[in-house]
Amino acid sequence: MSSPANDRPSSVSGIAGAAGGLMRLGALAIVGLVLLPLAALIATAAHGTGDLWPHIVRNVLPVAITDTALLVLGVGIIAGTLGTGTAWLVAVCRFPGRGFFEWALLLPLAIPTYIQAFVYVDAVHPLGPIPTAIRAALGMTSPRDLPLPEVRSLPGCIVLLGFVLYPYVYLPARAAFLVQTASALDAARTLGHGATATFFRIALPLARPAIAVGVTLALMETVNDIGASEFLGVQTLTLSIYSTWLNRSSLPGAAQIALFMLVIMIGLVMLERWGRRHISHANVGNRARPPMRRQLSAGSATLAFLACLVPVTLGFLMPAGHLVHAAYGRFMFRGLPETLLPEALNTALFAGIGTALALGCGLLLAIAARTGTVRSPRLLRFAALGYAVPGTVLAVGLLVPLAGFDNLVSATVQSLGGPATGLIVSGSGAALIVAYVIRFLAIPVGALETGYEKVGMSLDMAARGLGEAPGGVVRRIHLPLLRPALGTAALLVFVDCMKELPATLMLRPLNFETLASQVYGEAARGSYEDGALAALLIVLVGLIPVILLARLSRPRQHLDSF
Repeated sequence: MSSPANDRPSSVSGIAGAAGGLMRLGALAIVGLVLLPLAALIATAAHGTGDLWPHIVRNVLPVAITDTALLVLGVGIIAGTLGTGTAWLVAVCRFPGRGFFEWALLLPLAIPTYIQAFVYVDAVHPLGPIPTAIRAALGMTSPRDLPLPEVRSLPGCIVLLGFVLYPYVYLPARAAFLVQTASALDAARTLGHGATATFFRIALPLARPAIAVGVTLALMETVNDIGASEFLGVQTLTLSIYSTWLNRSSLPGAAQIALFMLVIMIGLVMLERWGRRHISHANVGNRARPPMRRQLSAGSATLAFLACLVPVTLGFLMPAGHLVHAAYGRFMFRGLPETLLPEALNTALFAGIGTALALGCGLLLAIAARTGTVRSPRLLRFAALGYAVPGTVLAVGLLVPLAGFDNLVSATVQSLGGPATGLIVSGSGAALIVAYVIRFLAIPVGALETGYEKVGMSLDMAARGLGEAPGGVVRRIHLPLLRPALGTAALLVFVDCMKELPATLMLRPLNFETLASQVYGEAARGSYEDGALAALLIVLVGLIPVILLARLSRPRQHLDSF
């Protein structure tokens, strides 16, 4: 019996000869690069930590596991509730401001979690602008007259991350509510169920797979966070990896904690798979009548407006406004920081190189899967594993193999009579670029896989029938049709590289600063105004993919017409 690859039409069966072999090797090398840090992590952890591990087990892990578990649980509840509730209101209800909130609820995605913590620590401390304004409005003079909850705490971190990460739930939940058939909701109303019962008994179960995906993404971002948890005094596993490697100079200890953290990430992925196990029952046909939006009463409309306004205000408007105010004050007082331009150039250079390499690798994998060059296309899905690996775990996993490569090159050059070359990869910043490629390779792989689904195989066969070579089919047909997917993926990868903090802190060269590391450093020193301009620049660039995402996620059909 022939294999599926052999059953394909000869026009798309694969790129023959040396080109096909090189493409196959390249695809497998990319997959190997993604799996390399995970294998190195296991090998590093196996070396043991001597007397340090009992100390870690006794004093570090209990607090880190407890704080991480409580943080994940709290953020999951808040992000899930906010994202699902606002998605339901925007998707199926009519109230003033609904059109604005439909896209504005995505705005918190533009502000990284560490910048949110950076802003709130500065804004809500006793002498900050928010408590000062409240005391002035109430006629109070002393900070002691207005005790406010401490933001530097585990509850403060939970609330902050929950209000930042809820859009990960809002976006898929809103899409799920929009495609639910009106007949299912109408049947519930016919049976006497009110709006609340219809939501909990019909709409919510149907949307559960999409909500599970969103909550899992929010929790993965929570586990990956390092800046917000450190600023707010929460000892998470991510922070423990960083402090064990940096403060205790124990790479094996950091690797062992990283492995434990990786198990948690695998558990989150399995949770997401479990939540999607009935996804086929939640989807409906394209011809199904979407639900008609329900006009809310005046009181309910006011509550719906406030329910959407609060997360937008706390997640974007307030922190963005504070950044603008602080950046303006810093600029008027001392002008632009001398380091801002070099840091912006460093950020753009490394993010640009990482984006170009990630797109190139993603394109090679997508073409290999399309043309059947790789016999097992499922193997290429391992390339997307990097997105599920936190930045700290990835950095620890890359340190040993890249340092080994540097040592090998240096020893080879010396054996040939040359000088020691030093840290070629680790010291030049190439390690950071490799981390960016592995971490965000899933974005172009997913975008190109989706783009290829819209390119029919008949186009390939027609071109081959007209005498076009396989390489020409890719160059003259695939690439022009994939241009929108490539552009979207490039934008998303660039912004993610620019905002990425954990791997940047651990793998950047000495005396090398990016905008993200500069914000982190200023926050660690308590000089918040000096970091405001860098933080604001990150937010402004981060707004671009959010605006694009808001435009792409708009429903094609205006439901108010039903």
